[in-house]
Amino acid sequence: MRVAAIALAAGAGVRMGAGLPKALIPLRGRPLLAWSLAELADAPAVDRVVVTAPPGQVRTIEMALGADIPVDRVVEGGASRARSVALGLAAVGDDVDAVLVHDTARPLLSQDLIRRVVEALGESEGALAATPLTDTLKRAGDDLVVAETLDRSAHWLAQTPQGFVRDTLAAAIARAEDEGRLDAATDCASLLEAIGIRVRVVPSQPTNMKVTTPIDLEIADRLLAERE
Repeated sequence: MRVAAIALAAGAGVRMGAGLPKALIPLRGRPLLAWSLAELADAPAVDRVVVTAPPGQVRTIEMALGADIPVDRVVEGGASRARSVALGLAAVGDDVDAVLVHDTARPLLSQDLIRRVVEALGESEGALAATPLTDTLKRAGDDLVVAETLDRSAHWLAQTPQGFVRDTLAAAIARAEDEGRLDAATDCASLLEAIGIRVRVVPSQPTNMKVTTPIDLEIADRLLAERE
């Protein structure tokens, strides 16, 4: 099975307040996106890596990566996450059987997690890294009054990487586009779920965190220091 990775780096990073694309924010002497790209490039199960850059920033991303992080292509991303995935999918090539989609804002990606998500595709057409919900789950209305306490035992927090049979993901994207719900999708697994395709959960760790705020960046710095 030939596997390509689509690494999403098109986010603006507004909540970081850094004045540059989130993927380029420095983290322990490297751009944020370099950490997960290095893992994807080194993964035995991954044959090709395509990066989606912020609009107009393809050359900037290429220069930031340099020769140290080998990727096959950097392409311009879209106006939404799902459109960036669609553009990345179009760039991976027709000889690919499956794709991994990963947010480069998750710099603590591990080889073990990559391997387990790819292996899960032997049993299903879609798989996603996720962690079980540990906090008590409440539902509240617009008035911020608790309406009910929900059972957390069956709830998971979705992460990336998420893996898919290539043609299945392409069909799910096309269907979402036709039905006008593509831009609202917050992850790729939901596109498959919407058309009745089963997606398998691959247990992950909270350390596979997403950097969204400056505090997240500090935590990621400390976790990477411990891993190194």
